[in-house]
Amino acid sequence: MQCASFYAKCAMKQTVVTAGLVVIGDEILSGRTRDINIQTTAQFCTDLGIELAEVRIVSDDIDAIVDAVNAVRARYTYVFTTGGIGPTHDDITADAIAKAFGVGLPIHPEARAMLEARWAETGNEATPARLRMARIPDGAELIVNAVSAAPGFKIGNVHVMAGVPKIMAAMLEAVAPTLQGGRKVESRTVSAGVGEGAVGDPLGEIQSRYPDVKIGSYPQMGNTQIMTYLVMRSHDIDLLERATGEVQSLVDRLHAEKNIVLPKEASV
Repeated sequence: MQCASFYAKCAMKQTVVTAGLVVIGDEILSGRTRDINIQTTAQFCTDLGIELAEVRIVSDDIDAIVDAVNAVRARYTYVFTTGGIGPTHDDITADAIAKAFGVGLPIHPEARAMLEARWAETGNEATPARLRMARIPDGAELIVNAVSAAPGFKIGNVHVMAGVPKIMAAMLEAVAPTLQGGRKVESRTVSAGVGEGAVGDPLGEIQSRYPDVKIGSYPQMGNTQIMTYLVMRSHDIDLLERATGEVQSLVDRLHAEKNIVLPKEASV
């Protein structure tokens, strides 16, 4: 019995694995390019039980990248970066990561071989610009690029990936087997037929009693009915269910007071 109890407690105390994402590129900040890598990374992390806790978007500036990467790599289990590892002069992510770790940035023989094999297939030459994509910080491991051959790399807990969404997604799949999964985050949603102002104070009181449950309020401004979706998220299922029960009771009481009946499609 003691052994069973011990292992049950260990299971409940699974590590919470966290991640930070650094999105790199002037084109994102200028609005020229719409970023979809944040959503892709968030979904990827959720599927693995990793909590994506922070996203930073920085310009094509070495010091800005160094500062962002050093800040998040000290804070989270994993760091992902997207963008800035191509062949042009403004692709400076590899330079910044090497500076952040205080290491050299030589041409990596295996990365060069991967690229030269692809160039032989496509009839391209090994120009100095293209060889920039073979520069890898000393001590880093390559991340395979099944789409266009130019690899990303991992150094410490930092995973450096391409900014092109299709390539970035392929690189995430390549690193997935190497990542430690954490405790899955479950969520519950309660629909309220009132505005946020009606639920704000009592919802805050419920949140204060459940610090390990994140409670979010999301207003939906429809043409015919005011709606607020109340979303509870937690690693602890028991606490999640208890908090959800209190939120549902709150909403039921408000609906009774205001004589509100939600349409079936609004119920969760």
